[in-house]
Amino acid sequence: MSNYIRPRRGGASVFFTVCLAECGSRLLTEEILRLRAAVRRVREERPFHIDAWVVLPDHLHAVWTLPPGDSDFSTRWGAIKARFTRSLNAAARGTEAGGTEAGADAGPERGPEAGPGAGPDAGPLRLPAELPVVRSGRYAGLKPGLRADKREGAIWQRRFWEHHVRDLDEYARLVRYCWGNPVKHGLVERAVDWPYSSIHRDVRLGMVEPEWTGAQVPGARRA
Repeated sequence: MSNYIRPRRGGASVFFTVCLAECGSRLLTEEILRLRAAVRRVREERPFHIDAWVVLPDHLHAVWTLPPGDSDFSTRWGAIKARFTRSLNAAARGTEAGGTEAGADAGPERGPEAGPGAGPDAGPLRLPAELPVVRSGRYAGLKPGLRADKREGAIWQRRFWEHHVRDLDEYARLVRYCWGNPVKHGLVERAVDWPYSSIHRDVRLGMVEPEWTGAQVPGARRA
C-alpha cells in the first residue's frame, strides 16, 4: 500500500498527467465533447483556473491554479473522471437523455480546448469491461479487478501524477510542455495543428511566441 501523501498548498499552480487505463486507446479525443462537458460542470461546482490543457488520445496534461485557500484538486479530478465515465456508460447502454453538452473550450471561463469531436453520434460505443494488466512498476504483470463498492469503471488509471509548480520559470516551461506535447508524440508537425489544446486560446490572447505557430518543437519525435 502506498504511503504517498499529497501536499496541501492552497491556491497553488499544479501540473497534472491523467491517463486512461488502456494505453493506445483513442477514447479521450473520440469522446472529447463528453470530457469537455464533465470539466465544465466540475468547474461550475468547484472553480479552478485552467492555465494550460492538452488532450491526447489516451492521456492528458494540464496546469491548474486553485483558488486561494483551496488545495483539493483530488476531488475535482475524481468528479471529472466520474462524470466522463457516467456519460460514456449511459451512451453505451442507450439511456443517455438530452445528448452531450458541448461548447467548452480552454478559455479562462471554460474547459479543455477542442475541435470537432466524435461526440454521441459516432456509432455504437464499446467500452472496456475490465482493467488491463499492469505493464510496469511494483505491480507489473498483475491484473487488477474492478472495485464494485466504488462503482469503478475500466476507463481511467486509478491514480494521476501531479507536480506543484515552484516558480515562474517552471510555470512557463510546463505550460509550453502542454502546448508541445502533441508534436513530441508525432501527432502533428506544429503545436497549433492539434485541435485539443489550450494553445488556441493563448494564441487569441497574444500569449504565444511566434515560433510556436510555425516552427517545430525541438526534440519532436517523427511519426
